[in-house]
Amino acid sequence: MSIRLAVIGAGLMGADHAQILAEELPNATLEVICDMDETRARCVADRCGARDISTDPAAVIVRADVDALVIASPDFTHAPLSLRAIQAGKPVLCEKPLSQDVAECLAVMEAEITAGHRHVMLGFMRRYDQSYIEMRDALAQGALGRALMMHNFHRNVETPNAEFTGAMAITNSAPHEFDVVRHVLGCEYTSISAYQPRRSDDVVAPVVMVLETDDDQLVTIEINNNAAYGYDVRAELVGETGSITMAPIAYTRLDAGLQAATRYESDWRGRYHEAYLRQNRDFLTFVDSGQFPARAADCWDGYAATVVAMAGTRALAEGCKHPVTMAPKPEFYK
Repeated sequence: MSIRLAVIGAGLMGADHAQILAEELPNATLEVICDMDETRARCVADRCGARDISTDPAAVIVRADVDALVIASPDFTHAPLSLRAIQAGKPVLCEKPLSQDVAECLAVMEAEITAGHRHVMLGFMRRYDQSYIEMRDALAQGALGRALMMHNFHRNVETPNAEFTGAMAITNSAPHEFDVVRHVLGCEYTSISAYQPRRSDDVVAPVVMVLETDDDQLVTIEINNNAAYGYDVRAELVGETGSITMAPIAYTRLDAGLQAATRYESDWRGRYHEAYLRQNRDFLTFVDSGQFPARAADCWDGYAATVVAMAGTRALAEGCKHPVTMAPKPEFYK
């Protein structure tokens, strides 16, 4: 049976989700595209074959012809719309972050606990990337011995706007690393330090973080939003008896003029297309079966990413190590 979906938010992420649902997942029917900009909603709907458009997300959530929702609207709407979806009994694939407000994350978790089952799957799609899957498997199978360190690099061509700050690098870019490292290592963080070098211009400099885990491991994360040369994500997991490193992903290499060259992606969409596809397929399985996917991120994971991001911004501002203090994990999420 086809699952009828609404996509809330017709920007870059919403349009990409709509295209995957329409073109690559035959058991999905794109019912509604919702955006405050009616023209933008219509453009995505026409391109992806959606049956209807709307500018009212609250009305879309309770529509009888919508079985499930993808929330890809601005960050500040994620928690309020997720709460409405839980109240309506609709499963949600919500782009990260769940919220940048810890209290809002807790409120969404409380709503799920009251409802009695999980509704919200968080869009931490790197859990579905083959590189991280193989890293996690290598650790679980004992190929690396005890995990000691995980090093992570996340580089973009340039910031999306001139007002982008180091704190925003921690709250907007780093949560993917915060989550996937927790997923690979099976840990929680206990502290975070954050540093910035000095650039020669006025754009935001890289942010480098050092985190400690509750299993006495060290994690380094570099977020460089103005790397200039391309979109580049790398990771290495170091154990006592071996290490596993993410291999560069390139379909071809050009040999010419006494040089060898490979290309970088301009942004995340090409690099992680397969991960998004796997994630969205898993979401449809969740909608159909009611069983929350083992690999997926839930509201607790969204809360954890927000707690460490908030601690990271304080560490950067204060120039010192800051504790990561989390509430006890509810039995509901264990």
